[in-house]
This record gives sequence, structure tokens and C-alpha cells, in this order.
Amino acid sequence: MSSSFGKLFTITTWGESHGPAIGVVVDGCPPRLPLSAEEIQVELDRRRPGQSDIVTPRKEDDKVQILSGVFEGHTTGTPISMLVPNADQRPGAYSEMKDAFRPSHADFAYQSKYGIRDHRGGGRSSARETVGRVAAGAIAKKILALGTPAKPVVIRAFVTRIHDISVPESSLAELPTLSEIEANAVRCPHAETASRMIERIKQVRSEGDSVGGVIECRVHGLPAGLGEPVFDRLHADLGKAMLSLPAVKGFELGSGFAGTFLRGSEHNDLFEMRDGVVHTTTNRSGGIQGGISNGEDVVIRVAFKPTATILRPQKTVDIHGQETELMGKGRHDPCVLPRAVPIVEAMAALVLVDHWMRQRSQCEFRF
Repeated sequence: MSSSFGKLFTITTWGESHGPAIGVVVDGCPPRLPLSAEEIQVELDRRRPGQSDIVTPRKEDDKVQILSGVFEGHTTGTPISMLVPNADQRPGAYSEMKDAFRPSHADFAYQSKYGIRDHRGGGRSSARETVGRVAAGAIAKKILALGTPAKPVVIRAFVTRIHDISVPESSLAELPTLSEIEANAVRCPHAETASRMIERIKQVRSEGDSVGGVIECRVHGLPAGLGEPVFDRLHADLGKAMLSLPAVKGFELGSGFAGTFLRGSEHNDLFEMRDGVVHTTTNRSGGIQGGISNGEDVVIRVAFKPTATILRPQKTVDIHGQETELMGKGRHDPCVLPRAVPIVEAMAALVLVDHWMRQRSQCEFRF
């Protein structure tokens, strides 16, 4: 079940980058949830290619079709199948990769595992697979937003670093608004830094190169008590979700690696009562302690490598074991982070809604 994710709220993605279509099947969605294709389209539009001059020029409308599981504008409780056609297919652009393994791509690993691979844009290993994740995540987001009407769960991801350009920490004290994040093509809520990031991406693209960076994701309004105490700790599942994304190389919770430079007396989050509710004075735990949410904002960071496809000649070997040289081709993102923001949000939502359902099934049953 390598293409399925979740226990109670389960998704299975399918399709290849240059096949006829790509999609997802969502199983376990509660019935009677108001849902339309237009709501899902909003999230897909944030992920789609060709939306600015710093991302891949591939032209895909990514128009979603709901094939099952929704009747008269409401979910029925049965599997929801969604399909997105691949309109701008150019498999011929990847003919050079049919025999040669692209550096830092999954070509050699797939060939070693299966003895066969789809070389057209990476096939199943392409980031286009994340279309299904974003579509499913849109449903998960809505469930979380409606789960506690008095305090909906809000998930916000945004770019904090591109290459060596970072957002000042002092500017991130408050949760950025969606309009602040979406105000620029790079999806960085600090306007001055965003401008520098955009110029850096344009520069490396003109040089046929690429850059990586960091996306921070915050979850506001999550109640205390979600998560499991041992193997399915909430942050362990969030880590698995993020590390399953293409190009991800690192995951941090709360203070992350920086916390290793502190002493326990400096790092501990002290408890206090605030308006009759238990809170922590600081949030170096990132909203999760012992694998279970504590009611504070969940704060995670996801590190993305530079895009592996670059428009420069690189040494490699082919399927016959012969050394050769490969010139990067195709339409790629010089930096994946701007389009990865909604993908990170989607994966966070999928983890959280699954744990929410697990919590209700186990701990809200009363004897």
C-alpha cells in the first residue's frame, strides 16, 4: 500500500506525471459534509504550475472532477474519487532520460527496485503526484475548520528561507494571514524579504541552476490531546507526512536542532494558567509534548533541497552502465518552495484529521 496514507481518514493517490490523468481516492470522510469541486479547486490553483514567472511554465488548469462520494452538494460517507486530467503532456521532452539516470532523481532507485520505470518526467516520482494530496487535503481542511465551530483549526504554511535569504525571526511573532502569504509569488509573508527571494530565484534560473529553502507550518486552534504516546506520536506522523514529499530533506518540530544549543533550564516550556486554561509561557515544544498536542500552536519546519533538474550538463551513467553526460531538459521549477506551500498544508491537514478521528473513536466513548 505504498500509495496510501492514513488510518481512519485514508487517501490513495494514483497517476503519473505525463499519463492521461492524476487523482486520489479519499476513504473515511464523514457523511453530510458540504463539499463542492470549487472548494477543492481553490487549493489546487495554489499548487498548479504556470502561476508566476518563478515556477515551471507547464500549462495545466488542474480542473478537478469529483467522480463519486458526493451527492447534491454533500459527502455520502462513501469513497470520494477525484480526477485531474493532464492537459499539457510532453513525454517526448524526456526521451534523453529514457536510458540515462538523472542526477539526484529517483530514476536509478526506481529501476533498481522494479526493473522498469516511467521516464516521462519521473512518472510516479514526479511532484505532480501531489495534486491528489492537495485535493484530499482540501477536504481535511474543511473538516478541521468545521469540527469545532467556536475555535476552528487554522493551518498556515509559508516560506521562511530561500537559499541563504531568511525572514527576520522578529517578523514571525504572529500567525501570518492568508492574504499576507499570498501577496507575492514566493509566498513569504515578509514583503521585503520576499522581493529578495524572488530576485534570487530569477538569478539562479537565468544561470540554469536551482535553490532550496525552508517552509514553516503553524497550526492554530488545535485542542490538547491529539496524538498517540509511542509509535504514532503526532509529530512522528507529521514528520512521515512531510518526508514523503518530493525534494524534502529535513523536518523540525518547535525549537528543532536549534534547541540542542540550549540548557534544560533555558529550553523548558513552563506551565501557567491563562483565562482558566493551562498554557505554556513559551512554545519550544512546538505544541506537542510526549507525542500529544498540548493546545499551543503546532510549529513545524520542512527543508526542501534545490530542484534536481537543472539546465546544465551533468555526468551520469546509463542503464547499460556506460558513463555519459546528460543535459537537463523539461519544464522545471528553479525553486519548488512557492508551490510546495499548499502541499505542506495539505499533508498537515491529513495527519491532523486522521488523529482527530482516532481520538474521538477511542477517548470520547463514554461508559
